[in-house]
Amino acid sequence: MSTPVAPIAGAIRIAVDCMGGDHGPSATLPACRAFLAAHPSAELILVGRADVLATATGWSRCTVVVASEVVEMDDAVEVALRRKKDSSLRVAINQVKADANGVAAAHACVSAGNTGALMAVSRYVLKTLEGIDRPAIATVLPNERDGGTTVLDLGANVDCTAEHLLQFAVMGSALVAAVEGKANPSVGLLNIGEEAIKGSETIKRAGELLRAAAAGGMLNFHGNVEGNDIFKGTTDIVVCDGFVGNVALKTSEGLASMLSKFVKQEFTRNIFTKLAAVVALPVLRHLQRRVDHRRYNGAALLGLRGLVFKSHGSADAFAFEQALNRAYDAARNGLLDRVHDQILETLAAMPTDSSIASRSGLLAASDVARTA
Repeated sequence: MSTPVAPIAGAIRIAVDCMGGDHGPSATLPACRAFLAAHPSAELILVGRADVLATATGWSRCTVVVASEVVEMDDAVEVALRRKKDSSLRVAINQVKADANGVAAAHACVSAGNTGALMAVSRYVLKTLEGIDRPAIATVLPNERDGGTTVLDLGANVDCTAEHLLQFAVMGSALVAAVEGKANPSVGLLNIGEEAIKGSETIKRAGELLRAAAAGGMLNFHGNVEGNDIFKGTTDIVVCDGFVGNVALKTSEGLASMLSKFVKQEFTRNIFTKLAAVVALPVLRHLQRRVDHRRYNGAALLGLRGLVFKSHGSADAFAFEQALNRAYDAARNGLLDRVHDQILETLAAMPTDSSIASRSGLLAASDVARTA
């Protein structure tokens, strides 16, 4: 495993795309005020239109950077990438791009904007880390152990190779180790069954690569897991391609919403159920808090040469503040260095004389890792 990275000393600076999301500044600015109040050593770089950010002028520990354009939620990726070069989304991402001396204005960036645009612009501006073919989106889903399961990828990569899934596992491990402080988080490969012989050829090959990485001490691979294991908390991390991950995410959000409505309907059915609701109110409030998806807002775009976090587009101020918290924790605990180091260690340690290695595009970069 990677050598522990010392937390960053001094202030953590986060660039915020204040214009992104369904609610824009009406959600992002109150979230920024609450975040600053809770983190006395943090600093924010607020990015957006001058008229919108006028109210933030003079805020303590804040710098305002003006951007003249906004990437709308329904804008095509091409529009964000080629036409709106002075958008708040792009300018915010530019804040985490290192200059010639390796220094960036911000340690991390947070946006609730268009997911496709955010990923495309981030990849174009920041580039990927050595050994990473494709960035992945990772977020936390609540589980029955009163914790969370980190799942990736959640939509950035619809078609993945076995090598990509190995990369996701390494990046997810680094994320959980940095943000949650788990030194050796367990990894599960999402499949249609626990048996190694089940699944597509890609999943079977990914299992082989993950077992080889585990044998070399690079990962704590649990084995195959099924969809219900995400919510059981069987493993700390669940790896899958972006198509499956996005379906699982949206299905879980829809189910949670439906059950919440069902409970509300049953407790308001008549006078007796309303009285029962009054008695059960403390329990209902605790349940609502446990399943509140806003507490888990803030998906990491892993594999880039900079930390970028995606807030849900419909996030309110409370949810957006949670995304800021996740970005802060990731930056403070050196997530970027952890991902970089763990990827190179995994590349160098994987067997190059096996049939697995011979068909692995990931391992082709291992010579670079050994000489780095």
